[in-house]
Amino acid sequence: MTSTSTSTNGTPSAPDAPTSGPTSPVRTTTGPTSSAPAPTGASPRARSRRARLGRGFAMFRNGKSLTGLAILGFFTVLAVFGDLIAPYGPLDKDFTALKQPPSGQHWLGTTHMGEDVLSQIIYGTRGVLVVGFVSGIIATLVAVVVGVTAGYVAGWRSESLSALTNVFLVLPGLPLMIIVASQYENPSLLLISTVLAITGWAWGGRVLRAQTMSLRNRDFIQAARANGEPIHRIIAVEMLPNLTAIIASSFVGTVTAAVLGLTTLAFIGVIPITNLNWGTILFWAQQNGAFPDYWWWYVPAGLCIALLGMALSLVNFGIDEYVNPRLRSAGERARAARRKGYKVTSGVTTVSDRPDLLDRSVAPPLPDSPAPDGVDTSQVATEGEDEETIATGWPHRSV
Repeated sequence: MTSTSTSTNGTPSAPDAPTSGPTSPVRTTTGPTSSAPAPTGASPRARSRRARLGRGFAMFRNGKSLTGLAILGFFTVLAVFGDLIAPYGPLDKDFTALKQPPSGQHWLGTTHMGEDVLSQIIYGTRGVLVVGFVSGIIATLVAVVVGVTAGYVAGWRSESLSALTNVFLVLPGLPLMIIVASQYENPSLLLISTVLAITGWAWGGRVLRAQTMSLRNRDFIQAARANGEPIHRIIAVEMLPNLTAIIASSFVGTVTAAVLGLTTLAFIGVIPITNLNWGTILFWAQQNGAFPDYWWWYVPAGLCIALLGMALSLVNFGIDEYVNPRLRSAGERARAARRKGYKVTSGVTTVSDRPDLLDRSVAPPLPDSPAPDGVDTSQVATEGEDEETIATGWPHRSV
């Protein structure tokens, strides 16, 4: 039995602990009393970092970009492991097989000197990709520095950078490349890449300047200015993440132009034969009368140039679809329509869900008549709006 004591102010105090008699069993535990499970998975910061990384590569998730990246990956493997993949050396000669068509020994035939065409294609891939990507990196860096700076600053500095961009826009690219490359007896790949970058950065700089001028008046940029953020941090942290897709598109376009410029310079004989690439193969094919009889000499090189250009174009199309809201929404609606079984190229709404129209014995209803039983008019209207958006690119607007 427990007793309750009374405090001085008349309020009962806590009961005293029992001193004798039976006691209720007390369950004791060891260790922490909390049974909350330990957190599993990555931390919120890591998940946020992965989410930002996923958003950055979202432009490469559509079918066009994936197809282009797969083709680029194939050529990259040839460029990196060409020494192991090529069956012969690029200049190894077999005088018993001169101008031989494709066979089991030489899969793409031989040249007039008995050189294996497949080996030359594989070895030439490295020079094409090196020049293309190095030129793209240099040109993109120059375009970002000049274009973003010209779009953010104002006054004479912006006008000066804009005038510099306009000068390089009107420069004749091919004659300038021929003049510069012909001054060196054996120009290196870095020199060729630099010349191609000098003549190819202006278009990207112009686009970045226009987009930066649109961004500099946004609320988040004005808030950063009001907080006293330095200009380099505003450009690097606030603007460049919003220009990622445009920068990627500019890079891909510059790489495409550099590849075409390199093959053009090699085909007209400006680049020495020691710089083996696909254009050099076409040059020697032309010089030795391979057109049109010895098709195995020039067709593979031309197909490789076309295939690489198609891969870069597919990546660029995918980036454009990600950047342009109209193209992105039209692509999503088209894919949704295909999943429903509609023909996207057709301008007529499919009536597979309208049994009253499929039955020829039933006359079509009048325009003002009520909808038949079992027909959802809102669904039909929505499908019509989807078809109109797919066909025109503009959302449906009721009059």
